[in-house]
Amino acid sequence: MAITRQKKEEIVAKVSDIARSAKTLVFANFKGLTVAEQNEMRKALRPLGVGYTVAKKSLLRRALESAGFSGQAPELEGEIALAYGDDELAPAREMAVFVKKFGEHLAFAGGMFGGAYVGKDEIISIASIPGLDGLRAQFVQLINSPRQRLAIVLNARADKIK
Repeated sequence: MAITRQKKEEIVAKVSDIARSAKTLVFANFKGLTVAEQNEMRKALRPLGVGYTVAKKSLLRRALESAGFSGQAPELEGEIALAYGDDELAPAREMAVFVKKFGEHLAFAGGMFGGAYVGKDEIISIASIPGLDGLRAQFVQLINSPRQRLAIVLNARADKIK
């Protein structure tokens, strides 16, 4: 069934608004993903502040051209979905969870980060950055490590003296 011109204009306007307001966009190839799997993904992403939408590639390109991002847009093959959010890392990080879960049917295809297009590899590396709580835990471990080692050495020395 063909989409009417009015519906196409609405989709382009919606994606243009998303592209202008979101800090990060993630393009995902979802060939073979069932409706139930997509609904599960949307349901899990929504409370985390990550949106998920699907649009035809031609309409997606038209909307992204109007957003004016720098760089070269990645090649979009197959069916493309768009994950977006106000947090710079959340869309990529949360989509990575589902890329692992639905590996046969879902894969990264590129995205937009910091006002510029990035490729698949860059999105994968962005997705691997831990969240704020994880970074805080790593920092605390880094600060605590020398003290912990000193305590171990002192304890070993005290055991030798006994």
